Amino acid sequence: MTPSAVWPFLSGRRLFVVLLVLVVWVAVGTNDAGAVTGGPKVSRAAATPDRARYDVTLRADADGSHWTGRQRVSFRNASDRPLREVYLRLWGNGEDQCGTPDARSPVTVSHVEGGTPGGLIVNCTALRIALPKPLARGQRTSVAFDVSLTVPDHAARFGREGAYRFMGNALPVLAVHDTKGWHLDPYVALGESFYALTGDFRVRLDHPSTLKVPATGVTRALPGGPGRTVTLSVANRVRDFAWAAGPFRTATETTPGGVRVKSYWAPDTPAAGVRVNRTDAVASIDRFGREFGRYPYGEIDLVMTSRFGGGMEYPGLVLLGTTEEGGAVVHEVAHQWWYGVVGNDEYASPWLDESFAQYANARFYGWVTRDCWSDVHWPDDSTALTNSMAYWSQHPGEYHVVYTAGPCALADLERTLGAGTMARLLKRYARDHWYGVSTTADFKKAAQALTDEDLDPFWETHRIH
Repeated sequence: MTPSAVWPFLSGRRLFVVLLVLVVWVAVGTNDAGAVTGGPKVSRAAATPDRARYDVTLRADADGSHWTGRQRVSFRNASDRPLREVYLRLWGNGEDQCGTPDARSPVTVSHVEGGTPGGLIVNCTALRIALPKPLARGQRTSVAFDVSLTVPDHAARFGREGAYRFMGNALPVLAVHDTKGWHLDPYVALGESFYALTGDFRVRLDHPSTLKVPATGVTRALPGGPGRTVTLSVANRVRDFAWAAGPFRTATETTPGGVRVKSYWAPDTPAAGVRVNRTDAVASIDRFGREFGRYPYGEIDLVMTSRFGGGMEYPGLVLLGTTEEGGAVVHEVAHQWWYGVVGNDEYASPWLDESFAQYANARFYGWVTRDCWSDVHWPDDSTALTNSMAYWSQHPGEYHVVYTAGPCALADLERTLGAGTMARLLKRYARDHWYGVSTTADFKKAAQALTDEDLDPFWETHRIH
């Protein structure tokens, strides 16, 4: 994610200027937050449920503000202990929480089959479903439910801007259970709380033909009923599924490396910015493919409007606020690897995707990072680059260090290891965690394996704990 006011620029040899004005502060719920340990324990590091398949059919109203349909999720138990329950994350309720007396939550689930639903918890962003019998290791089962999505009336990743609808984090997805228990962390608007394993999505979106619908995955449009179109999307090994809807203008091009870049923009989006975003997306996705491993999803959609705040990444789709100068497209493209392909718990370790994406962004644009560490301001001794969103939510004015100190630290690591070794590190690290989940400890171990120099002093100096 690149919040609209968090956009680091480099100028000169020692200046790393950060324009940071975080004016949005959403208090997160404290009840039911964090990793819930009351469920079955995992005796090994395997995260579960895994190998999920999401089959979704939704129908939109006249302007894409309301979508209703049915969702089925099949999954496997990867843990050593029987799985007696699963949790759905209804992240779309994050900002509106449990609704008001006059309006229900934006995301509702009903008519559950394959398990017994409990009450909504964590400010209506988590739903427990008890399975009818324990699911043994390696076995599969499924749950199905009706889903209703009402796009909130505010500009956000799940929200709207004029005639345009953004469906980020709208679909319910499975929560993760690992050695720490169930991860049921609260939603944060400041950054991301999301933690998901990869799964396969088959999504059928029935909508008015007047609406263009960019979406995660490889899509094709088929005729629907009178005046309607069905957008079919297939997305394999992705952590989430997002789409948008509106009277977009469109263009498609294919990069020299064979990736299809589909651009969607509102008519009032500055034409110069659209051109910059398209050009930089084409160049960066091929470059990062060479540096980190070939982009695996075939296509990527750029969704551009003039007033969307900053940028937001999803597998195969990015949302971009676009000015005459363009937007955060390269940062968001880099997230296709750092969060998308190489996953992380974004609540526990936001630096693992945001700092890495911004480091890639700085390299792409050739920003001068030498000695930028000396310009990093640390608010106090408790501030560490590797702090969780629990900390950043309590100290929102310090969150900028993830975007500034983070890429500076990685640039310093590159100078410590040497450019060639750093390149090998990132490619090997991505390969070893391809479609998996990484931790700070994993990255530190991968870096140490490529040098005889003791990196412990480096981690301590750069507050990577």
